[in-house]
Amino acid sequence: MPLHQGQQQPDAHPHSVNPFYGEANPVSGMVEAPPKHRLPDGPLPPTTALQLVHDELMLDGNSRLNLATFVTTWMEPQAGVLMAECRDKNMIDKDEYPRTAELERRCVSMLADLWNAPDPSAAVGCSTTGSSEACMLAGMALKRRWALRNADRYPSVRPNLVMGVNVQVCWEKFCNFWEVEARQIPMEGDRFHLDPEAAAALCDENTIGVVGILGSTFDGSYEPIEELCAALDRLQERTGLDIPVHVDGASGAMIAPFLDEDLVWDFRLPRVSSINTSGHKYGLVYPGVGWALWRTADELPEELVFRVNYLGGDMPTFALNFSRPGAQVVAQYYTFLRLGREGYRAVQQTTRDVARALAERVDCLGDFRLLTRGDELPVFAFTTAPEVKAFDVFDVSRRMREKGWLLPAYTFPENREDLSVLRVVCRNGFSSDLADLFIEDLTRLLPELRRQPHPLTHDKEAETSFHH
Repeated sequence: MPLHQGQQQPDAHPHSVNPFYGEANPVSGMVEAPPKHRLPDGPLPPTTALQLVHDELMLDGNSRLNLATFVTTWMEPQAGVLMAECRDKNMIDKDEYPRTAELERRCVSMLADLWNAPDPSAAVGCSTTGSSEACMLAGMALKRRWALRNADRYPSVRPNLVMGVNVQVCWEKFCNFWEVEARQIPMEGDRFHLDPEAAAALCDENTIGVVGILGSTFDGSYEPIEELCAALDRLQERTGLDIPVHVDGASGAMIAPFLDEDLVWDFRLPRVSSINTSGHKYGLVYPGVGWALWRTADELPEELVFRVNYLGGDMPTFALNFSRPGAQVVAQYYTFLRLGREGYRAVQQTTRDVARALAERVDCLGDFRLLTRGDELPVFAFTTAPEVKAFDVFDVSRRMREKGWLLPAYTFPENREDLSVLRVVCRNGFSSDLADLFIEDLTRLLPELRRQPHPLTHDKEAETSFHH
């Protein structure tokens, strides 16, 4: 979550209260306007508090039109009913809520089977608040396993983790928080993610693992996990170094099993020791729920698992958080039960079809050049064509926001900072009808953009930002 500072100035404009917000008589219901940045002195009627918050939230963007986020923005009403029934259940209290804990266990088992664990009953895993926490847990396990193998040298030497520069920011946080050197493979030319041979070349006796991304947030492309494992196999043959791989499947681990069944990226590769995904992305659940799984119990050092006697039960737990709601885990189980393999395949195929068709229509406009086409993740990135000089991607993003569309524009990282792109994330609920409206708005906007004398966005970082 972003960090926020408290209000530095006293409230110049407290909330304005409509007299009709009162419980009965508009006059008797009038109260002194409550402050915005400190606790009010007294309570408000519930309808007044509801309306004040509701009115302010109306100014948020429409989440269904947010093409920046990977997070699920639509679920069936039945899922909402279940989540409401479980919002008061504390996920950590497995003794008090054993059925909720059992649904979590079943989800882990289902994912182990989906990701081709050699023995799904031997795989271990847990739910998390999202894939960022899951990545932290996977990184902790990698570091601890390395430290145990190198007890004679650690902590006198600093461990490292190898990854592409395109990783989600949670991996940079992990390296910072847990004092691990981040060794990143830069982008080069039209390669916007990790190169297997370059990754192997960065490994040494202090490498705790290599992270492969199944679905880069920069452009929606899969990293070549099988080729990465093969490069590390060859490294082991030459040097004896046995480097494990963690697959960050925040998005792709819930796409590839259904749409790319011949793609080998998961526990079928012996070098893959752990996988994570976001249940609240293409797992089709509202935020926040993620999952982390290890091939076997041996991949997760026992000393990282806490066994606590809490509220009457002995409870093994591996998490950065303690108390959290069980609603999202229940919603994940509902979605697994509701859709099954064929249902997930239909939903994800529809989403990919929408992405590919929309990418083709953007390409046909002539003003843009596609980097990806939505044929891996249902995500595509595009930039302005070389001959376009009147506007840039930041102008497009700013003007589409006027129509209600949140279309992110951002610059690629080091080595390709010359490349600025727009990215469209298609999710369940972003229908072909909404795609039609998007392309109509973009098409109507282009004549105005073409008449500009030059790109008009001066403070590009303030206009838009990169959203994972």
